[in-house]
Amino acid sequence: MKNLNIVSAHEAVSKVRSNQRVFIQGAAMTPNVLIDALCERYRELKNVEIIEIHTEGNALYSQPPYHDSFSINTCFVGSNVRSAVNSNFGAYIPIFLSEIHVLFRKNILPLDVAFIQVSPPDKHGYCSLGVSVDITLPAIQNAKLVIAQVNPQVPRTHGDGVIHISKIDAAIEVDLPIFTSHLKEPTEIETHIGQHVAGLVEDGATLQMGIGGIPNVVLNNLMNHKRLGIHTEMFSDGILPLVEKGVITGEEKEIKTGKLVTCFAVGSPKLYDFVDDNPLVHFKEAAYTNDTAIIRKNPKVTAINSAIEIDLTGQVCADTIGKIQYSGVGGQMDFIRGASLSEGGKAIIAMPSVTKNGVSKIVPYLKEGAGVTTTRAHVHYIATEYGVVNLFGKNLKQRAEALISISHPDHREELSRQAFERLNV
Repeated sequence: MKNLNIVSAHEAVSKVRSNQRVFIQGAAMTPNVLIDALCERYRELKNVEIIEIHTEGNALYSQPPYHDSFSINTCFVGSNVRSAVNSNFGAYIPIFLSEIHVLFRKNILPLDVAFIQVSPPDKHGYCSLGVSVDITLPAIQNAKLVIAQVNPQVPRTHGDGVIHISKIDAAIEVDLPIFTSHLKEPTEIETHIGQHVAGLVEDGATLQMGIGGIPNVVLNNLMNHKRLGIHTEMFSDGILPLVEKGVITGEEKEIKTGKLVTCFAVGSPKLYDFVDDNPLVHFKEAAYTNDTAIIRKNPKVTAINSAIEIDLTGQVCADTIGKIQYSGVGGQMDFIRGASLSEGGKAIIAMPSVTKNGVSKIVPYLKEGAGVTTTRAHVHYIATEYGVVNLFGKNLKQRAEALISISHPDHREELSRQAFERLNV
C-alpha cells in the first residue's frame, strides 16, 4: 500500500503555481495551516484563484498584502471574505449548493489543486473528510493535485466522505482542534418565532434546518414529538437532545430510513464526538443531500430557512443587503422546492419582523440591487414573532394583507399605505 507523502507545509504548498485555481475545503474542516503557508508565498505567486464556499479562519488570501496575489471566486460568502468579495479582490458565483459539483465534474471551473483536512488513514488506507463532505468530494475527484492536512482530531464520519491515501499527492501532519461553534441563548424574539414554527412540525416529519437561534428554539420545542427524521444540508448541537430522547428516529423516512443525512456539520466538541465513527449519521455530498428529487421522496419534509427581507408579493431576499453580497444562494431553494413537493411537506421562511435597528424586514419593495433568493411562486409559509401565514395560492393583494398581519405593529400603517399604492389593497 502506498504511504502518505508527508512533507512540511512549505513543501506541500510549493506545488501551487501562479495562474492556477485552488479549491479550499470549508466550514469546520478549513485547512488553515495549509492556507497560511500558501499565503507566505504571496511575493512569488500571481493570479492564484481561490474557489470555496463558507470557510472558517482568517482567510489571509482575502486581506492585504496577500490579495495582490490571490483572488476569490466563491460560491458562498462568509464574514471572513465579505469585504473582498464586495471589492475588486473577489467575486461571487450565484449557484444552488446542489449544482456546484457540476462546475468541477464538467470542467466549467477546472481545479488545479485541492486543499483539504482529513483524519489519519485507517488500516485500509482511507482518510475521512470529517464533517465537511458537501462540495469537497467532487473537488477531490476532479482536482489535478490533492494536498491534505492530516489531523487526528478530525472525526471519522460514515457515508461517502472518504479519500484513499493513493489519491493524496502531498500531506502535512497537524494535531489541532477543528473549528467549534457553541449554542447561544435565543433572544425573546427568536423564542417566539421558534415556537410558532415548531407548531407547524408534525410527527413523522423529515427536518431540514440550519444553525442559529430560531432553529434551536424549534428543536427545543419538539421534545414531545415522535418519529422525526433528518435530511438536511447541515446540522448542529440542537439535534442531540432529540436523538438522545428517541424523538429523532428516522423510521418514517423513505430515503436512508433511520439515518441522519447531511453534507456538513458545525458545532461543539460534543457534536463531533457524536458523529465520530457513528453509523447512524451519513455524510453525503451536496449533490445528494440537496437534490430536490431525493428530498421530495421523504414524507412531511419541513424545511426551515431565513431571510434578510421579504417584499409584499412574497419575494424572498436571503443573500444580499441591497447591492452588498452578504452570503449566498446556498441550499435554500433546493429545500424550499423539495419540501413543497414532499407529501405533506412544509416550506418555511422564518425571520424577525424587524432588524436590530428596528427597520422592517417585510418591505413594499426589495432594496435596489437585492437578489431574489426564493421567488414568490415558490414561497409558502412565512413566520415572524407575530405569527405564521401561508402564501401558497394567495393572490398579490391577499399576500400583502397576510404579510402585513405578521409585520411589526410599528410598521403596519406604512406598509398598508404602500400596499395600496403598489397593489390597490
